[in-house]
Amino acid sequence: MTSAPRIRIRTRMSGRDIDEENRVSSSLELLFDLTFVVAVAQIALQLARTITAGTALTNGVGPYLMVFFAIWWAWLNFTWFASAYDTDDLPYRLTTMVQMAGVLVLAAGVQSAFDKQQYLGITLGYFIMRVGLVGQWVRAGIENPDGRRTAFRYAGAITLVQLGWIARLLLPPELGALSFILLALADVSVPLWAERTGLTPWHPHHIAERYGLFTIILLGESVSAVTIAVQKALDLSGVSVSLVVVALGGLVLLFGLWWLYFLEPAGEGLASHRSRSFLWGYGHYLLFAAIAAIGASLEVAVEAGTYEAGTHGSGTHAAVSPLVVGYALAIPVALFFVLLFLLHAAIEDHVATRPLGLAVAAAMVLLVPLGAPAYGVPMTIVLIALLTSALTATSIVDNVRRAARGAQ
Repeated sequence: MTSAPRIRIRTRMSGRDIDEENRVSSSLELLFDLTFVVAVAQIALQLARTITAGTALTNGVGPYLMVFFAIWWAWLNFTWFASAYDTDDLPYRLTTMVQMAGVLVLAAGVQSAFDKQQYLGITLGYFIMRVGLVGQWVRAGIENPDGRRTAFRYAGAITLVQLGWIARLLLPPELGALSFILLALADVSVPLWAERTGLTPWHPHHIAERYGLFTIILLGESVSAVTIAVQKALDLSGVSVSLVVVALGGLVLLFGLWWLYFLEPAGEGLASHRSRSFLWGYGHYLLFAAIAAIGASLEVAVEAGTYEAGTHGSGTHAAVSPLVVGYALAIPVALFFVLLFLLHAAIEDHVATRPLGLAVAAAMVLLVPLGAPAYGVPMTIVLIALLTSALTATSIVDNVRRAARGAQ
């Protein structure tokens, strides 16, 4: 018989070994990530609604980037702290649960942020998450003398910036964008300032895995969004060639993006260039936002493609032009290509994807929607998917050749 695993009531938070072998994500970290599924799904849905209404530029992209920042930054803070100080004991688990509750509250406030520019729910959820994180840093400072100064700097600075987020609720709406930019800059500056007195003991391979898992979650949200859109289209009009083409094109596109991201594992690069970890970690904000936006765009594309096929359903997408739908997808895909190279270039001496190939692919993707009024949304999705597949294939071949040369 196997004995039941022991529950750790309390373990001293002294910091993890940065060279710990076989360090992988814990089941608690995986559970924590699942709470973000709800939040990401909510903002993707709201972004899709603004694309459909033709208000993405005026009332969609701004709220989307602001709300996504709160989601991404809270996830990032927990992830890097856990990599350095995860004790998996009772206090740690309960404090993590508090942060999970904050994510759910934030998700509940997403619609108000988009519809009414009301950020009370978002701020409250963010506040709850920060309370849990500050508690973790205070505990790390008390129990780990070697990292005490850094931990207390984190706790104090996070608290100060959080007071600013609360005070932002009292500002007039016309100062909303400016105040957000200033506070977001203050938030991302906290680690840069706090770790000047000592670096936290994060594990490079663990961090690379955590970012990879969140990438999969975002791609999964895109699959879910497409599935829901296909289900709605089937309920309205049944199977059509246009629906099948868009759905398959979207799947090929997402598969290609997944392959490109994991073509070059980041663990070794982070281990070799720990000083560049901020560039790599922060740069994922736009990359993650682009992936989630791709899901929202594919959802609109499915319904718009169905409308083009002549099965108008409720007619809610009649006002969405193929050009708008095409660029709603092409822009985040092209952004993904460019950012993927920049992120790997920050930590790798030899990047798996060639810059010229990425630049050409990004430029061609941005040209595809220009013909959308002539050949429609389904063909636009197919062409973008084919370009992504071509970039993936050439990158794989290039890596095989490079490996062969290195083995000689």
